[in-house]
This record gives sequence, C-alpha cells and structure tokens, in this order.
Amino acid sequence: MSLFDDILAARGLSGVSADFLFPDYDKKHDPYLLPDMEKAVKRLVTARKKQEYITIYGDYDIDGLTATTVLIDAFKAFGFDHVDAFIPNRFVEGYGLTVTAVEQIAASGTQLIVTVDCGSVSYKEVERANELGVDVIVTDHHTMGDDLPPAVAVINPKRSGHNYPFIDLAGVGVAFKLVQALQTKLEGLPVGTEKWLLDLVALGTVCDVVTLLDENRINVYWGLQVLRKTRRPGLKALMAVSRVEPETLNSRSLGFALGPRMNASGRLETARHSLDMLLAVDSSEALEKAQQLDALNTSRRSDQDKIFKEAIIQAEKYAKDPVLVVSGADWNHGIVGIVAAKLLEKYQKPTYVLQEMGESSKGSARSYGGFSAVAAIRAASDIVTKGGGHTLAAGITLPTANIGTFRRHVNEFYRSLNLTNQADLLLPKADVLVSDLSEVTDELVTKLAQLEPFGSGNPEPILRIEDVIVTDQRKMGADNQHVKLEIKDKLGKRIQVIAFSAPDHFFVEPGEQVNILFQPTINEWKGRRSVEGKLLHVERD
Repeated sequence: MSLFDDILAARGLSGVSADFLFPDYDKKHDPYLLPDMEKAVKRLVTARKKQEYITIYGDYDIDGLTATTVLIDAFKAFGFDHVDAFIPNRFVEGYGLTVTAVEQIAASGTQLIVTVDCGSVSYKEVERANELGVDVIVTDHHTMGDDLPPAVAVINPKRSGHNYPFIDLAGVGVAFKLVQALQTKLEGLPVGTEKWLLDLVALGTVCDVVTLLDENRINVYWGLQVLRKTRRPGLKALMAVSRVEPETLNSRSLGFALGPRMNASGRLETARHSLDMLLAVDSSEALEKAQQLDALNTSRRSDQDKIFKEAIIQAEKYAKDPVLVVSGADWNHGIVGIVAAKLLEKYQKPTYVLQEMGESSKGSARSYGGFSAVAAIRAASDIVTKGGGHTLAAGITLPTANIGTFRRHVNEFYRSLNLTNQADLLLPKADVLVSDLSEVTDELVTKLAQLEPFGSGNPEPILRIEDVIVTDQRKMGADNQHVKLEIKDKLGKRIQVIAFSAPDHFFVEPGEQVNILFQPTINEWKGRRSVEGKLLHVERD
C-alpha cells in the first residue's frame, strides 16, 4: 500500500474512497425531512401568490450574509416582487432578532420575515412580530432552547424529533434546503440551476467552520467548482483584491482570504458593505466594494494586534485560572472573538474576551474539548444579560460590574466538570507514521489535494516521522519569529519544514534528534517545484 492508501485507511475511507473523493450532488437529502419545512413552503407559496412584502433577516457574519444572498437570488428567480434584506448592525442592534428591528421592519410594510442563521431562541421578538401582524419563518442552525418561538415554522436541523440525517448544516445550508424545497412547488428556478447558488453555500459553510462531511462536503466540493467560474461580479472582485487565483482556489482560500475580508465590514462598521458586494451587478461597483473590504481588513488586523497585546498582559494576572476572562474599555467587540481564539491557542485555555461599554459589556468566547462555552454562560444565567452560540464559540452580554463574578462562575463550572488532559486535545494528531522521507513526494501532495475540501471533520492530513536529525536551522522574520528547519531521516533523505510565529521549542539546534509532525506542501520558486513541510509540532525525546 502507498502512503496515500495508508492515509485513506486511517480515516476509514478505504472502501468508500470514490464516494468521498468525488461526492455525488444527487445524493443530497430530502429537504422535507427538516422540521417545519412543509409549513414554511406553504406560507411562502401563499406569499408568492399574493406578492406580499418579505424581509430576509440575516446575520452580520459570512454565514448569515451568504444565506441572505441565497434567498434574495432564489426568491427573485421564483418571481417574488417585494423582497428586502435587513442585516443587523453589531454596534446598534447586536446579534439576532431584536424587538426594535422587528418594529422597524413591520413599520416598513413587511408582512413576512424569513430569518437566516438566527431566530431559534427569539421568543419575545417573534411574539412582537405576531402582535404587529407579521408572520415569521425561522431558518437557523444554532443550538435550540427548551421551547420554540411562536413562528409559522422553525427550520433547524438541531431540533429534536425529525428524520433529517445530518444535523450540522451551516445557516446557509439550511437556507439552501429551503430553496430546494420551494423548487418542488414554484416555477422559475428549474432543478439543477440552483447549483449556481453553491458558490455562496460553500463560502458560508467553510467560514462558519461546520463539519465538512456528508451534505456539507457535497455542497462545498461542488461549490468550489462553481466559485472558480462564479457569475457574481462581487466574488470575482473579492478574489482579485485577495490575490486568489480561481484555478487554485480551495477551502483555505475561503477561510483565510475571502472570509476575513467579508467579516471585517461587520466587525468595524456594517456588514451591509459585504452584502452590497455580494449583490453587486456592476463590475466597477463590485471592485469598489471589494477594495473597501480589503482596506477594512487591514485596519481590523491592526486593531486586533493591539487588543491581543493588551489582553496578554491581563491574562498573565489570571494565569492560575483554567478559563480566561479578560476585558478592556477600548476593545472593539467586533474583534474580540478573534483575540479569544488567539489567546486560546497561546494559553491552551477556554477564553472569554469582553469590551467594557460603560455599565454593560459585550464579548465572545472560544473553547475546545469538554468545556462548552455556551453551557458555561447558561450556568451563569442569573448574572448574564444575554448569551448564546455553540459549544466552541459563543457570544455574551452582561453588566460590567458582573465580570469578576462571571469569571468566578465559569471557572467553578470548569472545575465541576473534572476534565483531564484537555491541553492534549489541542496537539495535532498524525494520520500516519512515515518510515522514510522518500515517500513524501510531489505525487503524494497531488493525491492529498483530492481530499479537499479540508476543514472541520476533514482536516488536512498530518504526517509524523520519528528520529530525524536537524541539519540546519534558519530564523526568519523581522523579529526572528519564523523558523525553517532542514531535517534528515535515517536513510539520508532531507526535507525542509517551516513554521511561522513558531513557539520557542520549534527552534531546534542542528545536530539534535527529534520527532516531527508536518503537512507536506509544494514550494514553487523561480520555476522550480520542491516538496517541503508545514511544521506543526516538535517532540524531543
């Protein structure tokens, strides 16, 4: 067996490799298996006949923005004449449905609100819409509460009591299922033509970091192919300013190039900039919007670095806490989620980062392993104003005066779980042990690319090689923060591995013997191709 075959076997793909490597779009699941789908379709068919005024209520992240655009495009194709979109401002309305926004939408004449990527726990907001004579259809994928909001339909794969076979759809994936269901009742979007929406579905799915298996893998696999030849001027322009070549575009391009630029608008100003880019029909307007997002992303990185440095100073004061809770008065709460992720990586602890805004504070959490960020917030519900999200990422609003008490609560909650060896869960896990470096070839890297799209549930393959000798070390970067090592195996075969912003123990001196975990890549320089590795972990005996 080849090294590639070993990797497939390690992932349990030996017998199903063809289905996995080349997903069949026609194996998508029946949308009517989702809860309340029939109710939603019936209400929308009525709205189409009466040409009612509809507002799609999105979210300010990429999942919500792409889901909003999916429904706008699809509803237009189905012949809905009066469709508007409402994207909440993080700094005005905040996350999800709000009573104020519902009242504003109702006053505009809307008769039906369709939420995307939010609404599952919006009890009083949906109730207020009903009081104002506005029906609500919820499409969402976030964790449900104990009860359902009083909506016409609540389409969420995380609801209990349904037969839909895959629960980890992104919000845009749920919106796409609504489109597939409507195709069975309305004309205008012939079966098959909905595939042109998959560029949006892929973008939202990858950037929301849901599991890239089952239907998500199908959508992203085909969505990447659609994105390479997208008809959308906005996405073409965004790829141009991001320096993403359509021919080499992959899931990493979405998560690390396109995604951050789209998210920057909602983090610093308003996510409406990103929605306008997605909806642009004029190429010059699309380029202007994409350049605006690129500039905002540059500003976001600068602000993020400043907050991160200040947060490190504060985190050191709570070094003994298993859960970090840090806050600052001038920390933009649109950015603190990224800072929380960076602190988690640095300290290997679940982290909450908050912006103090006078009497109230708002922020984000990132977690891993057995500690649920959202469960900890609910355990402190008596001192929290608002909170929700997922196990690994959550949002929170609470009185500033309660931050100290919240810090104590979440750390007590962590200790009550009696978790052990949590930091080990953050270490990279190798797919296979490489016996010698001659197996790590250009051909192997090409074959590994067939496992794309990579992401949650299908990470990039990791190789482990033991007892190699470091023959050279090269420090790089303005502060010597990057390192490139040359390693040699027992048979004398050599390869270079590189790590950016490397931890101290990656700076191995020549002559030392170590175990290495890495991902093989291709380095192209001045027309020459060579195999090297992305250095992930170093073990000394």
